[in-house]
Amino acid sequence: MLNSRISESKLLYLRYVKKTLEEGEFLNQNQISALANHLIQSRVGGPPTALPDEFMIVLSIDQGYLVQEAIHARLKNHGFGELVGHKIGCTTKVMQDFLSISHPCSGEVFETKVFPSQTTLRLSDFQKIGIECEIAVRLSKNFPEQETPYNIEMVRDGVGALMAAIELVEDRYIDYPNFPTPILIADDFFNTGVVLGEELSNWKSIPLCKIKGWIQIDGKEVGVGIGADIMGNPLDALVWLANHCVRLQKPLKAGEFVMLGSVVQTVFIEKPAKIKIGPSVYLTADNCCGFKDDKFIIFFSSSVFVVLI
Repeated sequence: MLNSRISESKLLYLRYVKKTLEEGEFLNQNQISALANHLIQSRVGGPPTALPDEFMIVLSIDQGYLVQEAIHARLKNHGFGELVGHKIGCTTKVMQDFLSISHPCSGEVFETKVFPSQTTLRLSDFQKIGIECEIAVRLSKNFPEQETPYNIEMVRDGVGALMAAIELVEDRYIDYPNFPTPILIADDFFNTGVVLGEELSNWKSIPLCKIKGWIQIDGKEVGVGIGADIMGNPLDALVWLANHCVRLQKPLKAGEFVMLGSVVQTVFIEKPAKIKIGPSVYLTADNCCGFKDDKFIIFFSSSVFVVLI
């Protein structure tokens, strides 16, 4: 077991050197280990995370993803299970403005942090929990490295199902606005779990850009957005992730799910509440399916419920 861990650590370090030699500066193996150990503490029962010492601060976005991989190895040893899905943050202007970050960022999700569409969670299990309304997909194909970058048509063919979803995000930091973006990336970009709705396999006729997403807390709507807010088209987020994962030498795999991004600003929950999110598409009949009726019809509707106690 010890030899296996040493080999994994050496492989991690060699991959890191390959990615960062041209940058002129990179963390050494001890710094990677120290930063990973520092960042996991609040995820395994420790207090909120303080800004790391200067010598541990990651120097580039790529180095952030390398430390993320080291964190994943440690959390597996803490019983988090296998990695089964991905989250993409900052795919909408509302979230980029909220976090002052101008580009997408990705993290991964452990199997023990995936909850069914109607679930009850304890506020006391989190430092400070936030709710996001998202569109998620289940992959039906692998996305291996290929000669040309992935595009929308390529990724569309690899999506087996569409889901409404809640991302559970956690402010587990002491004054997170002071944390450099690579540090947040290393720590899975705020993710602390997901709540996945029913999978819809017959999804390809749904106009993803017209999906309306909303959050209700105790019956009151507190946020709303549309699918087009996600990079112009939600599948563009999947295009970004597919190419990003190839570059990281960790291609997307069939069976994994992907959270494509929040269409509303994060809502933090500070007291017990009932939360409902519901991506839906409402189109007039003459704009949909060839019907001649002037009534509205529901083209796609799905809801996810979370109770925080």
